[in-house]
Amino acid sequence: MSELITAELVDLDLSAETKETAVRALAERLVTAGRVTDLDGFLADVAAREDRMPTGLEGGIGIPHCRSEHVTAPALVFGRSARGVDFGADDGPADLIFLIAAPAGADNDHLSILSSLARRLTDTEFTTALRGEQSPDAVAALLRGEEPSPVPESAPASESAPAPAPAPTPTPTPTPGSGAEAKSEPAGQSPEPFRIVAVTSCPTGIAHTYMAAEALQKAGEAEGVEVVVETQGSGGFTRLDPAVVAAADGVILAHDVGVREQERFAGKPVVDVGVKAAVNRPAELVAEVREKARRGEVSAPAGEAPAADEPDTAGEHFGTRLRKWLMTGVSYMVPFVAAGGLLMAIAFAVGGYEINKAPSVGEHFVWTELASWAALLFQTGGAAFEFLIPVLAGYIAYGMVDRPGLVPGIVGGSIAMTINAGFLGGLVAGLIAGAVVMAIQRLSIPPVLRGIMPVVVIPLLSSLAVGFLMFVVVGKPIAAAQKGMTDWLGGLSGGNAVLLGVLLGLMMCFDLGGPVNKVAYTFAVGGLTNPSDGSLTVMAAVMAAGMVPPLGMALATTVRGKLFTKAERENGKAAWVLGASFISEGAIPFAAADPLRVIPASMAGGAVTGALTTAFGSTLRAPHGGVFVVPLIGQPLLYLVAVAAGTCVTGGLVILLKRRRNTTGTATESPSAAAPAGSGRESRESVPA
Repeated sequence: MSELITAELVDLDLSAETKETAVRALAERLVTAGRVTDLDGFLADVAAREDRMPTGLEGGIGIPHCRSEHVTAPALVFGRSARGVDFGADDGPADLIFLIAAPAGADNDHLSILSSLARRLTDTEFTTALRGEQSPDAVAALLRGEEPSPVPESAPASESAPAPAPAPTPTPTPTPGSGAEAKSEPAGQSPEPFRIVAVTSCPTGIAHTYMAAEALQKAGEAEGVEVVVETQGSGGFTRLDPAVVAAADGVILAHDVGVREQERFAGKPVVDVGVKAAVNRPAELVAEVREKARRGEVSAPAGEAPAADEPDTAGEHFGTRLRKWLMTGVSYMVPFVAAGGLLMAIAFAVGGYEINKAPSVGEHFVWTELASWAALLFQTGGAAFEFLIPVLAGYIAYGMVDRPGLVPGIVGGSIAMTINAGFLGGLVAGLIAGAVVMAIQRLSIPPVLRGIMPVVVIPLLSSLAVGFLMFVVVGKPIAAAQKGMTDWLGGLSGGNAVLLGVLLGLMMCFDLGGPVNKVAYTFAVGGLTNPSDGSLTVMAAVMAAGMVPPLGMALATTVRGKLFTKAERENGKAAWVLGASFISEGAIPFAAADPLRVIPASMAGGAVTGALTTAFGSTLRAPHGGVFVVPLIGQPLLYLVAVAAGTCVTGGLVILLKRRRNTTGTATESPSAAAPAGSGRESRESVPA
């Protein structure tokens, strides 16, 4: 630990008023010490981590941290603030601030030491000593786990803050009860202690992962409960002994990234929360999982979540959770769209526009006929398209309740197709399926039925309930609403084609791969199942507009690089390729750092491109591919002109807005310095599909 923190990396009079200025002041010490090579790049990485989840903890602690390519060696900087700095904790500002910097490829030994420090922050004697020490050398020694030098008697709190015990190793060990378990067990139960296995993991895997583990173990010890924790941190993880998992009476999953090998805990009472919940209220989680076990409530946890999906965390608003559920469904649906749509597009290119009328290849296929191969491509793509709405509904329910939601969700999506409820029906079916499974899982189940709950009872009851609701109650109104919306948008594709293009362009660029973007995209893709000139024009406008945001940002960073940070200039190089490939998410790093300028500029460019594309009458038979499917575009030159025009509008407007910000004095620093610090204030989160 001696090389991780020295007296020069301790600031006992931190005067910053905001978390951005506090992090900058501490990071400057890392630059002076030669631990960080690029201050702005490092600050951008810290801000990106902060945007995922605030790093303030109850008890007056702020622990900003990140892994960054700009860090040369693992380091810890400590700052103590008299007035406190708001890092997002529920109980107020933090006066103890720890900035942890880890290289992108940090070795496990150093990360283990940092994780040990994180565990010690749950010790009130340790934090009291940090507040009382008056010497940077003594604080550095305390953080290193060494015996501090004697402190003068006048130093406050010195006698009441003895040196902490050596830091624990990062691999947790069981914390058995000590005789108190009998009185905490319900009457009639075995005197054996209640056993809990837990998994903790945070996005960076340095701090919160290990603090949550320590808090859960201490809470279990206080309640006479045996708690064994698996920490899935940056240095990898040591799997829980299968025998320990099998003997466990309950499971706590405290995580902000997907839990690896989550299927190990199937069929047990599970409490699934964000990692900060375990740090802030571990005793409540222990009590909650014991109550679930008492009621016989079991869950069937799924495997690791997709990259675009993150688990629900305590304290999230319903709107945030709803967005995540919907985006989970969309993220699983998109590969079916890409595979099926491109197969159908190639079929049209090979077999002509009448290939959709070819007989079934199961009944008629001639190896030597090109038309038969084209029909094979078209019908295979069409089969993939048949799964769009069932997959969407199934994985919305999966995002809500994991595996138990798949069967009723997929059944509900199929019913939505049967009654012509379309995309909107799939959304509702998925939400209904997830809600029904949630209700069933809350029921008190007799022990004899627990083993068959995930395989028989939940699929049976939930599918029946979803079928009834979709066929009899909500299905027809949803189908009518879907038809009305489709007819309205379809009507705009006639005389009001340009207006439709503007609307679709604005939707595609509003949230860069988010729900609004996906509504426009799904509407366009749906038209490819029964292609007409209008539906093909809609597809062309949607893809063209979706290419504009990353291309516009790439152009702006090329023309006026000084207005952007070094990290943004590097992102701009990649944005050329992402934009050309129709990946709107390529503009998310820019929108996260400066949403009030980037998003309006992107929407303006998208509206121009959508209007021009529909005015030119361009068409497109492929649902994806960007410039790589130009041979499948009608009026390809005019199509590219529309994309170029929107790119210029977006790039020019974002440059104008950023220059105006600087000349009006709203930024007191150079653009490269100000952007990272502002990213945490101006954008909470942007999640690509």
